[in-house]
Amino acid sequence: MEKDKVFADKKLRVNPFEFNEEVAGVFDDMLNRSVPFYAETIQRQSQLTAKYYQEGSRIYDLGCSHGNLGMLILNQLKEGTVSMVAVDSSKPMIEKYSKRLEKHDNTPQVDLVCGLLEDIQIKNASVVLINLTLQFLDTGKRDDLIKKIYQGMNSNGILLLTEKTIHASKVLDDLQTKFYKTFKVENGYSQLEISQKRDALDKVLIPDTIETHKNRILNAGFTTFDVWLKWFNFASMIAIKK
Repeated sequence: MEKDKVFADKKLRVNPFEFNEEVAGVFDDMLNRSVPFYAETIQRQSQLTAKYYQEGSRIYDLGCSHGNLGMLILNQLKEGTVSMVAVDSSKPMIEKYSKRLEKHDNTPQVDLVCGLLEDIQIKNASVVLINLTLQFLDTGKRDDLIKKIYQGMNSNGILLLTEKTIHASKVLDDLQTKFYKTFKVENGYSQLEISQKRDALDKVLIPDTIETHKNRILNAGFTTFDVWLKWFNFASMIAIKK
């Protein structure tokens, strides 16, 4: 696994963060050192997907990156026929995912789409997954995307959403931010790396509160919502359509 050194050197100008070839090359290390319980989160999501996937329906992985979750899902459902649509706006991520699929034992039915989430049509879905992706979408488009997901989802289908969040209370938000910074330092990131990445993500990654996510999901039509995993300012959520 190549080590993440994207922000290790002092930059004269910090450009907005993007999922380019440099990031794609070190993405696994970046995820493991930047996202608390990342491996646990995608492992349980793959198991939930296997539980709720309906034969003949589709799985949508929106913001699939280079396919860590997708590959786990394929392993969970290897005994059946899987139809999955994996979407990401980053060409380097999609290309890396494609190479991983070529090495898969079987030829899975995974349609890789390099495009914007808001442009994807959701049809016959039993599982929709959004991992650390909605936070990068324009805030004015988030409600419409969740509504579109609900409308294209079958009864008893699930939405699994993991996001970096903020807290309405400044005291708690500051506390969460402090512990998250400590987490990154413990994982070997320098103060310079943390600072420069924060600058790169400014106005690119715009988090919501859990309450905002919950209201958005319920307003779209979902009646069942829960937070199944939370670590300070990271939360994994589930919503079920009746």
